[in-house]
Amino acid sequence: MKSKVLLFAAVVLLPLSLMQAQEKSSEQNWPDRTVLPIEAYQKVGKIEPNIKDSDPIEWPKEISAPEGAPNVLLILIDDVGFGATSTFGGPVPTPNFDALAKNGLQYNRFHTTAVCSPSRAALITGRNHHTAATGIIMEFSTPYPGYNSLVPKSVATIGKILTDNGYGTSWFGKNHNVPDWQSTPAGPFYLWPTGLGFEYFYGFLGADAHQFRPSLIEGTKPIDPYLVDGKVDPDYVLDKDLANHAIKWIQTQKAVSPKKPFFAYYTPGTAHAPHQAPKEWIAKFKGKFDYGFDKQREMTFEKQKAMGVIPKDAKLAPTPKDYQKWDALSPNMKKVVAREMEVYAAQLAYCDDQIGRIIASIKDLGELDNTLIIYIMGDNGASAEDPTGQGLTSEIGIMVNGEKDTEEFMLKNLDEFGGPWMQEHYSQSWAHAMNTPYQWDKKIASHLGGTRTGMIISWPKRIKQTGQIRSQYAHITDIVPTILEAANIPAPNSVDGFKQTPMAGKSLVYSFDNATAPETHNTQYYEIIANRGIYKDGWLANTTPRNLPWQGHPIPSEDPMKDYKWELYDLKNDFSQVDDVAAKNPEKLKELQKAFLEEGRKYNVFPLDDRYIDRVNPENRPNLNKGRTSYVYHEGNSRITEGMAPNMKNTSFNITADIEVKAGDEGMIITQGGYFAGLALMLQKGKPTFAYAFSHYPQSKWSIQSPTALTAGKHNITVNFDYAGGGAGKAAKVSLLVDGKTVATGDIPKTVPSRFSADETLDVGEDFGTPVNRTYDVPFTFQGEIEKVTVNLK
Repeated sequence: MKSKVLLFAAVVLLPLSLMQAQEKSSEQNWPDRTVLPIEAYQKVGKIEPNIKDSDPIEWPKEISAPEGAPNVLLILIDDVGFGATSTFGGPVPTPNFDALAKNGLQYNRFHTTAVCSPSRAALITGRNHHTAATGIIMEFSTPYPGYNSLVPKSVATIGKILTDNGYGTSWFGKNHNVPDWQSTPAGPFYLWPTGLGFEYFYGFLGADAHQFRPSLIEGTKPIDPYLVDGKVDPDYVLDKDLANHAIKWIQTQKAVSPKKPFFAYYTPGTAHAPHQAPKEWIAKFKGKFDYGFDKQREMTFEKQKAMGVIPKDAKLAPTPKDYQKWDALSPNMKKVVAREMEVYAAQLAYCDDQIGRIIASIKDLGELDNTLIIYIMGDNGASAEDPTGQGLTSEIGIMVNGEKDTEEFMLKNLDEFGGPWMQEHYSQSWAHAMNTPYQWDKKIASHLGGTRTGMIISWPKRIKQTGQIRSQYAHITDIVPTILEAANIPAPNSVDGFKQTPMAGKSLVYSFDNATAPETHNTQYYEIIANRGIYKDGWLANTTPRNLPWQGHPIPSEDPMKDYKWELYDLKNDFSQVDDVAAKNPEKLKELQKAFLEEGRKYNVFPLDDRYIDRVNPENRPNLNKGRTSYVYHEGNSRITEGMAPNMKNTSFNITADIEVKAGDEGMIITQGGYFAGLALMLQKGKPTFAYAFSHYPQSKWSIQSPTALTAGKHNITVNFDYAGGGAGKAAKVSLLVDGKTVATGDIPKTVPSRFSADETLDVGEDFGTPVNRTYDVPFTFQGEIEKVTVNLK
C-alpha cells in the first residue's frame, strides 16, 4: 500500500510540482525585454467546467515601463548650425534652449551625419545611417543596401522599442524617412511613423513644409488644419500648431495614465527653407543684422570663447574662398540679405518659443523633474544651398528649376519675405556664419561645419551637475542608447521575430556625473555624397570637398575612392579643425584611411556616389507607374506625391476631364504643385482655364482661358500640352478644347525642368497648399461633378 502511495506521488505530485516550478520560473523571467513584443503574463489557477469549482485568477499582467522610467521629450531642429543660437554664442535668442542648458548639460562635441534623412534615421534607430538604408535623402535613394531607403526590420526604432516596453509614444513634425514611392495616401504604411512603432503621428512626410499652408498627416490621414470653414486661416502657423498638438497629447497621456511615461519626438521643419515666420516676430529683428555675415562670424567666435562653449585656444576656421563676401554686395543687396537673416532668426526664435510652451505644460503637470529632455539644435549644420550668394526667394524655383532672382524683384518684395508668397533661403554666407567656428556646411560630412551641432540634455531628477559643459565625443547614434539606459530598458535582441542589428551608438549617461570621464564612442565614420571622414581616438581624417554645398548638379567623379584628397586633424589640440597635419603624420593618415575602409564595409557605405539632384528621377526607384502613359483620376483623388504622379515635365501630354456643371460653377479640376511651380486645369467663373507657373515670378506665370463660360450640363474639357523638345525646361504650346472644339491657345516659353514641389501634390477636384496663381485661393473645391480626369503622356 505504501508503495502505491509513493507511486501516486511520483506520477501525480511530481509533475504538479514541476508545473508549479515552471510557472514560478515563467513569472520570474517575465518580462523578457530583449524579445519584443512582450505578451501579457497570466498566472492561471484551477479551471473547472463550473465557475464555483474554479479558483479566482489574476488578470493578465500587461507590460509596463520599468519603475521610475522617465518621460522623454526628444527635440530635433532642422538646418541649424553650431553657432546660430544664443546658447552657443550665436545671434538668435533661444531662451528656452538657454534655460535647459542652465538646468542641464551642454554638449559641445555632438555630431550628426550632415544631412536630413540620414541624421533622422540614425537618431530614431541608434544605428549608423547606412545600416538603416538611409545613406542619402529619401528622394535620391539608389538600390544599394546602404542607400535604398527601406529601413530593415532588423533595425527597430526607439518608437517601437518604447511602445513595446509600456511607453506612450508620439511623433510631431518632420518625417523625411518614408521612401519617396510610398508617401501617397495609398501607402503602404509600414515605414510611416505609425508603422515604425510610434502610436501617434502629426506632421509631414517630406523635406520641408510651408509654415502657413503645410501638407500634414495625422496618423496616415491627410489633413489641412490651416483651412477653417473652407477658407485659409490667416493666423495659422505650423510651429504653433505642432506645439498645440504635442501639449494636448502629453496632457491626455497623463490625464488617463498618470504613471505611464511618455515619449514625444518633436521635430519641426524649422529652420529648413522655406524661412517663414509671423510678421510680429520678424519685426523684432529689424536692422539687427545690417553689419553682415562676415562681422557676425567674428562676433560669434569671440562670444563663444567668452562663454566657454569653445576652448580659449580654439581657432576660427577660415571661410572657403568661394563664399560670398559682404563687402562685395551692392547697398541694395545688403538690405535684401540682411532681411533674409532677420526672417531666419525670427523663425528659429519663434520655434524655440513654442517649444518653451511644451516644456511649461510638462512642468504644469508636475512631470518636469522626471522628464529627460534631449534638445538637438540641428540635424546637420546650417544650409548653404544658395548658389547665388545673395539668397533665394524660392528654393524650388531658383536652385532646382533655374529661375533667376533679380535685385529689383527682391527689393520690391522685401516686406513679403517670411510670408506665404515667398519661400526664401538665406545667403550661403549667413549659413557659414551660423556654423561658426567651423568651416563648410550642411551636406559636407567631411568637416565639422556640416556635422557638429549644439545639444542640451536636461533631467532634473538625475542630472545634478547642471549648467556645465560636456566635451566627450557624442554622435546622433548615441541618443537611443542614452534613452534606453535612462529608462532601464535593454536594447532588444529580437523584434517581431527579426534578429536585431546591434546599436552603433553608446549611451551618454556615463557623462552625466563626470565632466572628465573618458569618452566611450571612440570611432565614427562619416559619409554623405562621397564627402567622408573617420574619427578615431581624438583624430579626424577626412576628404577635401570637390563640390560646393550649393551645387545641386555637381560633375560626378569618375572614381570617388581615388579622386578625393585627404586631410588629417588632431582634434584633441585643434577643436575647430583648422590645422591640417596630414603631411606631418602620413602613417596616422594611412591608419585612419584603413579604418574608414573597414567601417565602410561593415556598415554598407559603399559604393560611393557623389551625384546629388541627378539622382532624383523617379524612374531610378521602384515606381508603380513605370511604363505607364495613361492615368485616370476621380474627384477626391488627392495628395498624390510627385514621385507617384504622372511626370508632366519635359514631355508632351494631354489632360481630359469629363464634368457636369450648372451655369457659373467654378473650382479646381486637376492641379499639381502650386505657386512656386505648378499647373492647374480649372473653371473660373464658369470659364475653362489652364494655368501654369514656372516659378513665383509674375512674368513666369501664364494662363490660357476660354472667352466664354460653360453652359449647364455635361462637358468634356481637354488641354493639349505640346512640348517643343530639345532638352529639359523648354517651351510648349497649349490648346484648350471644350467638347472637341478649340476655344483658346497660348505659348509657355519655359517649363518646369526638375520638380514642381517638395511638399505640394497632385489633387483632383480641390487644391491644397498654395494656388498656382493668385486669381483664386485654395481649396477652390469644384462646385460641379467630376466623372473622371485622364492624363495621357506622349
